[in-house]
Amino acid sequence: MQGYAMLLAGAVGFVGSHFAMSHTLRAPMVSRLGDKGFQIAYTLVSFATLFLMIEGFKRAPVTAPFWVAGDGLWAVSTVLMLIASILFAGSLIGNPALPVPEAAAKRIAVKDPGGVFRITRHPMMWGFALWGIAHSLIAPRIDSFILCGAIITLALVGAKLQDGKKFVLMGDAWLHWQSRTSFLPFGRGLAFPGWLALIGGVLLWLAAQWAHMPLGAGAAGIFRWL
Repeated sequence: MQGYAMLLAGAVGFVGSHFAMSHTLRAPMVSRLGDKGFQIAYTLVSFATLFLMIEGFKRAPVTAPFWVAGDGLWAVSTVLMLIASILFAGSLIGNPALPVPEAAAKRIAVKDPGGVFRITRHPMMWGFALWGIAHSLIAPRIDSFILCGAIITLALVGAKLQDGKKFVLMGDAWLHWQSRTSFLPFGRGLAFPGWLALIGGVLLWLAAQWAHMPLGAGAAGIFRWL
């Protein structure tokens, strides 16, 4: 595993620092550095560990895949990426899990879930998780499993921890939101994500697939069949 040392260090650092600074270390760091100082430190650590993880991925040995990714798996991966793109695009519209909990608490206490939040209350996190799952399916190598596993762990464990954190910040308003939403996508049945999320997600999905070619990653998604 020596060839994966940098990748592993970056993955552990990226995931671990996010969990630590979002929960146990947040209060003491804010008291010492202030809100702005904490945000600067959080950003610097996040980018440093992300860079280490990406650089480690680039340097990691490319081994033979554990299975062959045929058209069937590519089709599944492509659909997962479409869902992920729609969830991510929709998560940018009125997301109560984003900062400013006071305003969010007032909003979610009186409004019913709309858009992608009728699909899952953590659309951004599930967007990242589905990205990791989709790429693991079509690049089943150790380096991909480490990179994608880190993203999936951060997204899903982070989403679960976020429920507890938001309850502390918002109280009954968040519990009310939880009772009307689902952690798992489509856990409360099929739902339309809204036109903005759908159109924005499809455009993001197409752009991301196309970008694989100029970046030297080869044809991906629907461009494999065009």
